[in-house]
Amino acid sequence: MARRRAAVKRTVIPDPRFNSELVAYMINSIMGRGKKATAASIVYGALEDVQTKLKDEDPLVVFNRAIENIKPKLEVKSKRVGGATYQVPIEVSPKRQVALACRWLIQYSKTRRGVPMRRALAIELLDAYSNQGSAIKKRDDTHKMAQANKAFAHYRW
Repeated sequence: MARRRAAVKRTVIPDPRFNSELVAYMINSIMGRGKKATAASIVYGALEDVQTKLKDEDPLVVFNRAIENIKPKLEVKSKRVGGATYQVPIEVSPKRQVALACRWLIQYSKTRRGVPMRRALAIELLDAYSNQGSAIKKRDDTHKMAQANKAFAHYRW
């Protein structure tokens, strides 16, 4: 942790095609080794695939709804009290909600073997849009863990 001053938060510049900060954040999350053009082609290609599957829906609306469905409201954090470590449920900040949702979406897209990343991301987006899929299961598991450890909520500080 910095001793002198807090680090300045950088704002994400909206992407040029959809003018959305969320799409730009997703591109930056997928990007590996500085290959932003490749990451952008994956995300834009996935959104095009979503548009071909759901002809009457706007792909940006589907993307935003999928992220909203994946966002966790609660998570558990380890707190050491005395000699014991407790899993304490805490509320998740809005920025962390988006970060976790994007991370889970990418993680479960990468686990689909034998499918190009563009198509895998489109499938995960469509699943999340309809409240199904691995990322939704991860959110539900996180909420169940927080619910199960509700007795330790008084250790939150």
